[in-house]
Amino acid sequence: MTLLLAAALVACSSDGGGDGPAAQPAASTTVAPAATTVPAPTSTLAPSLQVAADLIAAETAIHDPSTPAADMDRWGQVQQAAVRMLLFHPELESEALALLPDRVRAATDAHLAAAKDLTILNGPVDPDRPLPHWRIVTPEPAAVLLNHYKQAEASVGVPWEYLAAIHLVETRMGRIRGDSSAGARGPMQFIPTTWDIYGEGGDIESTADSIAAAARLLRAHGALTDMAGALFSYNNSNRYVGAVTVYAQQMEADERAYLGYHGWQVYYGERLLPEGTVLP
Repeated sequence: MTLLLAAALVACSSDGGGDGPAAQPAASTTVAPAATTVPAPTSTLAPSLQVAADLIAAETAIHDPSTPAADMDRWGQVQQAAVRMLLFHPELESEALALLPDRVRAATDAHLAAAKDLTILNGPVDPDRPLPHWRIVTPEPAAVLLNHYKQAEASVGVPWEYLAAIHLVETRMGRIRGDSSAGARGPMQFIPTTWDIYGEGGDIESTADSIAAAARLLRAHGALTDMAGALFSYNNSNRYVGAVTVYAQQMEADERAYLGYHGWQVYYGERLLPEGTVLP
């Protein structure tokens, strides 16, 4: 283990559980002063050590109120990429997780469980299957989306964290523009016939209208007393319910988790689709 990684692990676990204010988060081979500088990727560490360092740095920065808002999307991308590394390289999982302080390990365990559920739910990418007709766009700013979620909660009563989690899973918070293979449309992926019930005359492509409609659908299916059942009505899969619940619970525990998720990018299988991508 390099001295730098050792220092990062000690700093982040000095209180035994990793929940106290960590000092300088380390990632790759540089230290980010006060979580303000996002380190460039490097391959100088062994893969499991690199993943552990990136997870510690990202989780520390995301949950640190002093991290500049301008850095949050990039830290979310570091977090997402590290989780995906464990997802696609399971041989690294046990060693990398063993290096993490308790708080970071718990979050990573949850994220990895959700990623596995969604990967199984989506199934393998068939190389002979035509690519989806997607445009990948820049989402609305985190503060704007958060206002939409919280307005829907105030109006309908469904916790905003679950609306944000659905938005994350369905279209990466609005990055994906395009219909699903089943004909679902808009930021929250409504089938038009379902939209006719819950859209209340709004625009299916409108972020605010779609979030409000999702809240109404969830409430109509018992979200105020049985959120799991309501989520199952949104997508009839226990794996979907589990993944959405994981992300919502992370945001319930600390609202700043949402700021990290806002940075998560779109992947098609293992292929990154950066903002600006247009698929045929």
